[in-house]
Amino acid sequence: MPERNEFPDYLALERTFLAWVRTGLALMGFGFVVARFGLFLRELQMFPQGGSASSTGSVWFGTALILLGVVVNVLAAVRHRQLVRQLDAGQIPRARSLWSNAAIALILALIGIAMAVYLLSVRSASPNAPGASKETSMEPATGNGIVRKPGSHSVDDTVGRLRAILQSKGVTLFAVVDHSGEAEKAGLKMPNTKLLIFGSPRAGTPLMLASPSIAIDLPLKILVSEDEQGRVWVTYNSSEYLGKRHGLPPDLLQNIDVVETLADKAAG
Repeated sequence: MPERNEFPDYLALERTFLAWVRTGLALMGFGFVVARFGLFLRELQMFPQGGSASSTGSVWFGTALILLGVVVNVLAAVRHRQLVRQLDAGQIPRARSLWSNAAIALILALIGIAMAVYLLSVRSASPNAPGASKETSMEPATGNGIVRKPGSHSVDDTVGRLRAILQSKGVTLFAVVDHSGEAEKAGLKMPNTKLLIFGSPRAGTPLMLASPSIAIDLPLKILVSEDEQGRVWVTYNSSEYLGKRHGLPPDLLQNIDVVETLADKAAG
């Protein structure tokens, strides 16, 4: 049984041990937050599909911090046991080597630098980062043929421009589907979204004779929509994609190339 004057030594060892335990728990908790942050970014789809490695990086960082916290707690328990045994044997505990303390500090410093570099790379890769160039057109990597172009006018003004262009070219406007208006009638809210359906039998009939399945995608359509940030987008199916999808002869693609010209004029 330890002498009364030895109790401060045991209490000091216990305080040191608990301090290391708190350090290990803090590392594990912070690692969990970092890992969850990466999963949160992935859920929000802040990165394109080709750049998912960025969100995966935070998962690896978080896992490394959790494992480091486990190692710190294990080493603290082993060291505490050794020191208590030395006190029980009446020995004077030997001070821990400065190298071990410096190694832990160095590892934490390296992890901090790596995380700083990672956060800077995430910021520069984010499509919403300040200073990012304005998107002019986008062909998704999924190969679904959808092209989106930013508009310079409101949704209603863009629809009005499209109406006027179609009328001047003698193209029939079959319908304007007001998706946001129908949603409002149902008691729901959505950004201003309108779909224009248009075409010409003179242009469409040869396409359907060459490949009847093209009738699924005819008449042509242009979607004019507003996103949650108030930006207007003009969206349509590319003629190249429709040609490949339905096996259209190359010389007939000009019959549907008009959709790109219409989208450019309406968005500009």
